[in-house]
Amino acid sequence: MAGLHVDSYEYSGTGSSGSPLLLIHGWAMHGGMWRTVAERLAQHFQVLAVDLPGHGESEALANADLDTVVDALSARFGEPLNICGWSLGGQVALRWAMRYPQQVQRLMLVASTPCFVRREEWKHAMSMDLLLEFGAALQQHYALTLKRFLALQVRGGGRERELLAAFRDILFSRGEPDLQALQSGLEILRTCDLRSALPFITQPALIVAGECDALAPMEASQYMAQQMPFAELVRIKDAAHVPFLSHADEFIKHLVRFMNERIK
Repeated sequence: MAGLHVDSYEYSGTGSSGSPLLLIHGWAMHGGMWRTVAERLAQHFQVLAVDLPGHGESEALANADLDTVVDALSARFGEPLNICGWSLGGQVALRWAMRYPQQVQRLMLVASTPCFVRREEWKHAMSMDLLLEFGAALQQHYALTLKRFLALQVRGGGRERELLAAFRDILFSRGEPDLQALQSGLEILRTCDLRSALPFITQPALIVAGECDALAPMEASQYMAQQMPFAELVRIKDAAHVPFLSHADEFIKHLVRFMNERIK
């Protein structure tokens, strides 16, 4: 099993809270992107942020398909967790809840979708051609391709230039991600379709969607909320693909409230 790097933010509040909350980043990023949000959430919970295999300071996996990634995470974290996944991390969280339901207490899916690529009967997604273009460009212009992808994530929301600058600073702060891990991540995005499994996910779920998100459109979040039996949809106005950065106060308010609700 690959060695997984985990940042831990100790619970600093008072009372009987401090539930474990694991934050999972998206494609090409690492757990350090959560730092500012994680420090604030640590007032309420025991917060962990993982570097996915081949990202940040985590070792790469030889065959990093979605199930292999989930298996590595499941083996690393033994106790039941509350899991918050952003973008690709949302698909990891969904698959984890399906594959090891006893380990997942609650789900928070941020700017996520069950199916990233547009299909004949699924229009709420990015085009296959765009994803394939990113895969080809990685081989030729590694850093430029990653920076272009960052620009897509902030497009359409407020504070675009500020967020893009912050994102670029974070991107290589733990070195360059493994190229094979990036290609494997794109393959997960290209092939993964979790729509049929959504009705069988019985954990309470909070779905956080930016109303201006071009990569995981609002309609995809609405679909998940309709298909999952215990899901709640929260829309964040003027937010694109990174609502936890662009609208941190609102994001934290919803997450803390959801985490503190009694499970029925």
